[in-house]
Amino acid sequence: MLQEVLHIGLTVSDMDRSINFYKNILGLDFQGELLMEGEETDRLFAGKNVRVRVAYLSGSVNIISPPIELIQFLGKGAEASDCDLHRVSISEVCFKVEDIEKVYKALTAQGVECLSGPQDFDFTGYGFGKSRALYFKDPDGIILELMQPVSG
Repeated sequence: MLQEVLHIGLTVSDMDRSINFYKNILGLDFQGELLMEGEETDRLFAGKNVRVRVAYLSGSVNIISPPIELIQFLGKGAEASDCDLHRVSISEVCFKVEDIEKVYKALTAQGVECLSGPQDFDFTGYGFGKSRALYFKDPDGIILELMQPVSG
């Protein structure tokens, strides 16, 4: 039935700020943006007179990733809510990294809020191996994750 993950959509409050974060801090490539409006858009988003600014950022030479779709509702805007790992929802988007300590230091140097420093996990008993991971937040508080697989 399903074939592929085409993109991961995130609703944001300030498109320019979010593009800057995902492009200049995380290193994704900006692919472009568009404005959605009209009858089809109203039906898709189950509203009236919906205007949506949409931008796409994808992996780069160094990043393998399905595109990240940033969505900003214009006019009325979208209701903000606190992201919480303990609430039923999508919990995070996870990015694989080669050196989590280096990325962690770069993020904190740029003022990015991290929920913790890198943590070590050993799930070899479950068939998943070892890794280092941490959660951090984008400018809207959307939770993202870094994971570094560890061999041995």
